[in-house]
Amino acid sequence: MTSTTPPQLARPMVKATPLKPILKSSSLLNSKRTSDDAGFDGDSMESPQSPRKRQRVEFDLNNIEVHEIGIRSVDEVKQEIRKALDRHDQEDDEDYDILKETLSGKQSSSYDDEDDEDADPTLLAKRRQELKIYLIALASFSPRLGRACDGLVKSVLQCQWLGRDDQFAKVYVQFLAALVSAQGARLTQVLSSIVERFTDSRLSDWAVPNYPSVNREAAQERLHVALKYLIQLFPAAKPVLDHLTATKYPFHDESKRMHLAYVDNLLRLRSYCPDLKTDIMDLIIGRLVKIDVEMQMDLDDMDDRLTTMVAMALKSSRENRNQDEEDDDESDAESVDSDESEDEEYTRVKTAKENIEKMDSILDTLFELYTPSFADPDSDEALGAFEDLLSEFSNLILPTIKSRHTQFLIFHFGQKSERLMDAFCGTCINIAFESQRPMILQQAASAYLASFVARGAHVPGHIVVKIFEVLGFHLDQMRTLYETSCRGPDVRRYAPFYALVQALMYVFCFRWPDLIKSVPDEVDPDDLSSYLGQEIEWEPEIKDIMRRNIHSKLNPLKVCSPAIVEQFAKLAHRFGFMYVYPTIESNKRLRLSQFSAGAYSSGGALRDLSFDVNDESWQQLGSFFPFDPYQLPVSKRWIEQDYLQWRPIPGLDRDELDEDSDEEEHDENEEVEEDTATDDEAGDEE
Repeated sequence: MTSTTPPQLARPMVKATPLKPILKSSSLLNSKRTSDDAGFDGDSMESPQSPRKRQRVEFDLNNIEVHEIGIRSVDEVKQEIRKALDRHDQEDDEDYDILKETLSGKQSSSYDDEDDEDADPTLLAKRRQELKIYLIALASFSPRLGRACDGLVKSVLQCQWLGRDDQFAKVYVQFLAALVSAQGARLTQVLSSIVERFTDSRLSDWAVPNYPSVNREAAQERLHVALKYLIQLFPAAKPVLDHLTATKYPFHDESKRMHLAYVDNLLRLRSYCPDLKTDIMDLIIGRLVKIDVEMQMDLDDMDDRLTTMVAMALKSSRENRNQDEEDDDESDAESVDSDESEDEEYTRVKTAKENIEKMDSILDTLFELYTPSFADPDSDEALGAFEDLLSEFSNLILPTIKSRHTQFLIFHFGQKSERLMDAFCGTCINIAFESQRPMILQQAASAYLASFVARGAHVPGHIVVKIFEVLGFHLDQMRTLYETSCRGPDVRRYAPFYALVQALMYVFCFRWPDLIKSVPDEVDPDDLSSYLGQEIEWEPEIKDIMRRNIHSKLNPLKVCSPAIVEQFAKLAHRFGFMYVYPTIESNKRLRLSQFSAGAYSSGGALRDLSFDVNDESWQQLGSFFPFDPYQLPVSKRWIEQDYLQWRPIPGLDRDELDEDSDEEEHDENEEVEEDTATDDEAGDEE
């Protein structure tokens, strides 16, 4: 997402000279303009919508004028503030520093006997409330709070206002509005002080001594009432927020608790600020993809022992999560952090475990967020929500080759109706066959389309056939184009062709029953082994597509992933689709290097890089398909019914004596990304 630079709201001011107001009134607390003008009546102050049902918290900005709360009146406090500011202008800061300390909330009043056990409780309560008087009085001096008063403004913005009473919160929000009204350049500073609290989620983050505790929902509600109020008063707040939400987003190594709190607050902001809806989702999905990639790279670099340790840490964490939510927040990551070990292996396991939990929790939140929009999958609302997801997919997920789980949002919701399936498949086809697209993006789009069709449990057979035929049409066009200059298989020159052949073989391996036109009556569709040895009539175009391209000069069986080629060959042979073993055998005597152009053809460049010239795996396609089994323990509940697992076929390997050495089942496990610490269901694909 491209961050929007905060606009300059006013010119820099000289000492003690007010900036030009961006509203007519210089003080919202003492002017005739009320919160009603901004549309904040009682009914509008209900809790903003969020992905989870929330308790309504009453927080009304109306009728909060207060003339005397504590021991002194507003006029008396105004005189004190005027005196402090006047002396500050004369570089005498003694009273000014006392005023800063008072407004920071670190002391409730100028009195020092609050801890006196014999003091009158009523009197102490009044003294604790005096900070409201200071805020109300200070609002009338907002035109003087320019650059010369940066320290004072900073103290006020650091005041812990969320943990005080409702009336104080209302007074504080009105002061912020008055400050920005008179000092437009402080808009960014004020909004920043609010967005910085998006990561707060524990009572200790906002608690104030001697005040009743404020629960998380009430504190969060106050935060968003303030933000919504300022957005409605100052339209310039929107581009500033766009920038701030990106810059304040937690770093990838911050705790899961902070990430979840920040995302939850972003989603609340999204609910009442539609102008930022797209940018907020771009931000969340973009950061989620980064965590996804880092998590997968960490797991790929681990040996079996370390991934087992990660799995054990995840299991332990889930077992310890029977506490209530508050307790869980306070003990975030304790299952891994408790011994504070500095061991490198421990650190790697801890990092991987935390990244997995972040991914899991944020994705679970996003699944829940979007689900209501798809209550009627054929509605315009569902299509609109899916188009938003398609935009995130095309711009953020698809270009990230190592993304492992984020794409399952599109996988889950894309299967809700044929209309949505068509939208996703059409998007992938357009990207895969637009010549101006980078080649790697075209290959990725082919892999996503094939994986969606192959693994989508709700994708009907007629769509499988249709997609197969569409891909086959483009495959024939590529073959016609490439064969004129082809001397033999070359993955560097003809990568889109090989990616498409591999995609079709992958679809065939999972959806071959849907590619059949008719079978004898004795075949039981629920018993895959009953297809063996039967006369099967295939969809005619399907068979012709594969025959033309597999036996072409481009020789895709030499370049495509050996695991996928092997499984395709076995299924195609045993079900009478086609017989490709002679081609596979002859390919064993074929060297890919003889068809490669440039420095790599002689092997010299490879020897310089310490490559084994006899290892041709670098000249073959990888076997990545983006909808490999989803194993995040919590959020996988959303896609368990959407996913087509591999179904072993009893008797498939019978009489294949010449292939016994390859029966370790890696043949059907072309999903090389499956063997990770998140595979709670190891063996599902076997």
